[in-house]
Amino acid sequence: MQDAVLAMLAKEQSHGYGLRARLRQSLGPLGESMNPGQIYVTLSRLEKAGLVVCERADGLPERPDRKVYALTPAGQQRVAAWLAEVGWPKPDLAEFHLKLVAASAARLADPIELVAAQRRELLRRLREAQQAIMAEPAGSKAVLLLEGVVLRLQADLRWLEACERAWSRTGGFPDDDRPDDDRPDDDRPDDDRVEGV
Repeated sequence: MQDAVLAMLAKEQSHGYGLRARLRQSLGPLGESMNPGQIYVTLSRLEKAGLVVCERADGLPERPDRKVYALTPAGQQRVAAWLAEVGWPKPDLAEFHLKLVAASAARLADPIELVAAQRRELLRRLREAQQAIMAEPAGSKAVLLLEGVVLRLQADLRWLEACERAWSRTGGFPDDDRPDDDRPDDDRPDDDRVEGV
């Protein structure tokens, strides 16, 4: 979650409420279960780590001193390292999805290239697991575990193919961050249009 918050701040400085709203929108139904205070705890930790700075900004009359967060140079370096990371030891699909959304929104990296880098890493791990299965002696109980690893990697590769198709339709970088319902009809995907309208 910390890296996703940092990447969202790479686009523009923001207050906690705005970040939480963007995360919830990016995660869809999965974001509904997000604890409202989680974003503020995360921002506090990032500030203590020197990755973000907090400034007071003029706010609404009922909230005159609103905190606005921005990346420090160390935070920018951490975002760049996170985007380049291809580790998949315990795949967290929501985190990878947020990486794609944040990279696209802030134009930090091409989501299609991030997907390609992940695919290369998963294919390497798949080859290793398949070779390990072949090297196991007949009757080895370890083969069952290795087959589970292979099946998981194959499922993750199929999901990456779906990610690539979805991001290819948008060209990798969306024109704006508006939800589909707020876009003019000409900007909506074809499957959202009604025939003859």
